Formats: sequence, C-alpha cells, structure tokens
Amino acid sequence: MRLAVSAVSVVAGALCASAVAGQTRPDFSGRWTTQPDPAAAPPARDSAAQGARGARGGGRGGPVGDMGSGWGSTITIAQDAGRLTVEYMYFVRGDMQPPLRFIHALDGSETKNTVMMGRGVQVQTARTAWRGDTLVITTMHTFPHPETGQPAQSEVIRALSLESASSLVVETTRAGVLGGPASTTRTVYRKL
Repeated sequence: MRLAVSAVSVVAGALCASAVAGQTRPDFSGRWTTQPDPAAAPPARDSAAQGARGARGGGRGGPVGDMGSGWGSTITIAQDAGRLTVEYMYFVRGDMQPPLRFIHALDGSETKNTVMMGRGVQVQTARTAWRGDTLVITTMHTFPHPETGQPAQSEVIRALSLESASSLVVETTRAGVLGGPASTTRTVYRKL
C-alpha cells in the first residue's frame, strides 16, 4: 500500500511539473493607450482651459503631476521568445524625431538602451525578471550629479501584468533621486 501511494505521489508530481513547464508567459504585444480618469483632472471652466489642460497633461502619462509609467499615453509593444520592445512617441511631429525604442532581453541578461535627450546621450541599463505572470523591468539611469558632476544613478522598476487580454497594468516605482522621496504609480493601458 505504501509503495502504491508513493508511486501515485511521484506520478502526480511529474504531471504538475510538466504542467508548470508547459505554461507560457503572457504576451504583452500590441498597441496600448491610457484612458484618462475624468475624476483625476479638475473641471475646466471653458473650452480654452480644457485645451490648455490637455496640452499640459501631454502624452507622457496621467493627469498633471502624475509621471505615469514614464512611457507615454500610447505605446507599442512587440514581444518574442527572447525580447520585449517598447516604443512610443516622445517628441511632437514637428520635432522630426523617431519614436523612442527600448529593447529588453527576456532571459534576464543586461541590455543597454541609448537615448539622445536634452544635453546629450543617456544610457539606460536594464534587466528583466519574471515573477509569476508579471514581467519586472529594472532600469538604471546614469546622470551627472548636479553639484559634483560625478556620475549618479536612479533606479526605475516597472512591473507589467495583464488584467485581461485587453488591459495592461504597468506599476512603476521610482527610487528617490538626490535625497527625494520614492514614488509608485499604477498606469492602466487598454488595447487598441
């Protein structure tokens, strides 16, 4: 009897292990956009104020004061077995700049993305890790310390998960920079 129970336990364990190994990771591919929360923005007094508020809110996140995911209000994600690519427009059409593109290796290896912004080239170093069905991207931003000129770093962690096939959640945690407080935002994108 004891041998039969042990054999059943081994077979059940093997079936569970093969089921876990056969699971696929979520696919975040698609074109996604945020839907602004009307309750988060103060009411406009006239249509000119409404247009100005929309311009201030820009395409870079949620309402004024909310940095959102940091990826903009409309993003395009491409994913294959080895990498995840996030692309979004940062500049306006008149700037004649291509969209920003960030490529992340899904095996956890280090990736470097270079962005030309403001006063020169910025290099962002990132690693990914799966936590269940959530993809966590940890990015280190290197910048010159404003007082010393020495290299300083800031960490941004984005956790991507699907609430449904048409709802992407990006929780973004920014470490405190130069003694400032850390912050966390939650941005919900809807599939276009």
